[in-house]
Amino acid sequence: MPNYANRYISNLTRETYALILAGGRGSRLHELTNWRAKPAVYFGGKHRIIDFPLSNCINSGIRRVGIATQYKSHSLIRHVSRAWGHFKKELGESVEILPASQRYGDEWYCGTADAVFQNMDIIRHELPKYVMILSGDHVYRMDYGGLLAKHVETGADMTVCCIEVACEEAANTFGVMTVDENKRVRRFDEKPAEPSAIPGKPGMCLASMGNYVFNTEFLFEQLRRDAEKEGSGRDFGHDIIPAIIEEHNVFAFPFRDPSHEGQPYWRDVGTLDSFWEANMELVMPEPQLDLYDPSWPIWTYQEQLPPAKFIFDDDDRRGMAVDSTVSGGCIISGSLVRRSLLFSNVHVHSYCEIEQSVVLPGAVIERHCRIRKAIIDRSCHIPEGMRIGYDEEEDKRNGFRVTKKGIVLVTRDMLNALQQKSR
Repeated sequence: MPNYANRYISNLTRETYALILAGGRGSRLHELTNWRAKPAVYFGGKHRIIDFPLSNCINSGIRRVGIATQYKSHSLIRHVSRAWGHFKKELGESVEILPASQRYGDEWYCGTADAVFQNMDIIRHELPKYVMILSGDHVYRMDYGGLLAKHVETGADMTVCCIEVACEEAANTFGVMTVDENKRVRRFDEKPAEPSAIPGKPGMCLASMGNYVFNTEFLFEQLRRDAEKEGSGRDFGHDIIPAIIEEHNVFAFPFRDPSHEGQPYWRDVGTLDSFWEANMELVMPEPQLDLYDPSWPIWTYQEQLPPAKFIFDDDDRRGMAVDSTVSGGCIISGSLVRRSLLFSNVHVHSYCEIEQSVVLPGAVIERHCRIRKAIIDRSCHIPEGMRIGYDEEEDKRNGFRVTKKGIVLVTRDMLNALQQKSR
């Protein structure tokens, strides 16, 4: 017998167009986003952040996806073209890049709503019944089918996907909703200093994930109205949602993970500390974000690389990794890697000790280095004998960035500046 619930959801996903907003700079990641947009930042050993909302779409059955880009988008566009360029338009599926192109005026994207407004003609050409707006810079796994089904069942004009977070965490960071017993949104505050708590859950609030579902014509109507309004910030949180909650049906959809009780996995890796912490969670024996689950794969572009290699087995020179994740193409030569995450093509030379660190692709670490609680950017060449993460003042003198929690960021530009200084 057919599963009519699944058939119902599959019909909804076929009638949906997803637009991923991927133009953000991610300024709180500092030098890590000097040359790439936040959605293009590496994560989890093989992936980019953009791979998570894209994989959620494809795994949910949403096969028409647009990606709105803007800030330093070259590496993002290159990655999407390589990883996601195989979809066939003639089969009703596509992952298309929509660069900012001043389609409705002389301005670049002025806000999240404006990014959608400037692509209305492209969305209309797809003839969707529903439009899903997704943030391109969060890490999570979610089946969007349940979100779409609830949107239709409640008769909503707009549905806001949300998650429970601590008020302290949400302050000045997330949009916060106040809802009634039916989950209808009665108030929306964008990044309030003092978020309103959920009734019966002191210290917790309902924060927007930046993911929305709209009935298509309703969305277009609100975007046109907002574009004509003087003084508007052209933003969903600041402008669109507060303007429509009184007269229209706006509902909240609390995100739940059916495979885990309690708080679902969702990370806004918007700071160096949160980026490091989220990657470190993945080397735990049983991380909440299971990248090994074949039922919900996170797709990406994968270069053809040889297996990771560990060489030498002498007492003072043994290549090994403990409680770590090591990607293809890596060579650990007579060194110890402990509680760390190494991306592809990292080469650690002999007599090194790497601990609690995130090492991005192509990095080379020369002999006798000691690195602790660090983020090593792509293609960095760490000179022989360098210590990182052991002396905060030394790290700062070397030109590295040290966070409030003591995480050290090292980039190629910093190393080049240090080399020039030493001369």
